[in-house]
Amino acid sequence: MGFPITRMRRLRTSEAIRRLVRDTSLSRDDLVYPLFVCPGNSVREPITSLTGCFHLSPDEAAKEARAIADAGIPAVLLFGLPERKDAEGSSAWTGDPVVCQAIRQIKKAAPELAVITDVCLCAYTDHGHCGLLQNGRVDNDSSLEALSKMALCHARAGADIVAPSDMMDGRVLWIRRVLDAEGFKDTAILSYSAKFASAFYGPFRDAACSAPSFGDRRSYQMDSASARQAMREIELDIEEGADIVMIKPAMAYLDMIHQVRQRFDVPLAAYHVSGEYMMIKAAAEKGLLDGRQAMIETLTAIKRAGADFIITYFAKEAAEAMDQ
Repeated sequence: MGFPITRMRRLRTSEAIRRLVRDTSLSRDDLVYPLFVCPGNSVREPITSLTGCFHLSPDEAAKEARAIADAGIPAVLLFGLPERKDAEGSSAWTGDPVVCQAIRQIKKAAPELAVITDVCLCAYTDHGHCGLLQNGRVDNDSSLEALSKMALCHARAGADIVAPSDMMDGRVLWIRRVLDAEGFKDTAILSYSAKFASAFYGPFRDAACSAPSFGDRRSYQMDSASARQAMREIELDIEEGADIVMIKPAMAYLDMIHQVRQRFDVPLAAYHVSGEYMMIKAAAEKGLLDGRQAMIETLTAIKRAGADFIITYFAKEAAEAMDQ
């Protein structure tokens, strides 16, 4: 029955009623906060390209992790900035990498927090690509051993989840085999299964000092117009042993999040990336929109599309907003 018998506005007349009938909820349990870990002690340097974010030494990352846990956020995602770079990205797994230092200190400061680590070579190679080079091109197969070494290094330090973001074919299988062989059968893999080549990564690449020194990453990251390829990527990663899959970016790929949620019955993450975050920050700073409302609306849209949890630089602000 239509109007006047049916009046949809009855269910919008007060905040209490709107809360009762909502079909999507956003909570602290849905949030993961990224941290950028750098060498040193007592380092807390603002990242100019990412408002409100910092380069943190391991001790400062542990303090930040304690505050994140106290805010009710269940997990952090760690990115490392090495002291040195080479063609193989060897500082990602040799010696005592800064990410591993941070894992140990975070586990002491906030043992209840889940620690996820990004597994990729881009910040560690002197050429800035996500894999090893042969004849000037990123070589898939020779990169797999290096990525596996990095993941194993993180697992030994205490990472709960390793998250390969390199987009090399077969890396989930290689990492799973290495972890299992070394006794880390309970270390989960969160695969950046559909990481699209995107213009929205700019602020992150500045923050992580990971921009490629030549060319681009389109030969290994997903083409933004290839939805069917994304489905195949995700299916293959699940077959290889991925425990969780991810769509990245989130805002421009809400349709992909929805399609994956409808097709696969595995936990699904979405990465609300740096450019998406900074668009809202920049617009809010200019007074063009309400930053808090835009933040909540955006994160709710990602959750509504089907994401189980969201990696976002807004995590702390969103948790604070939930108290208001």
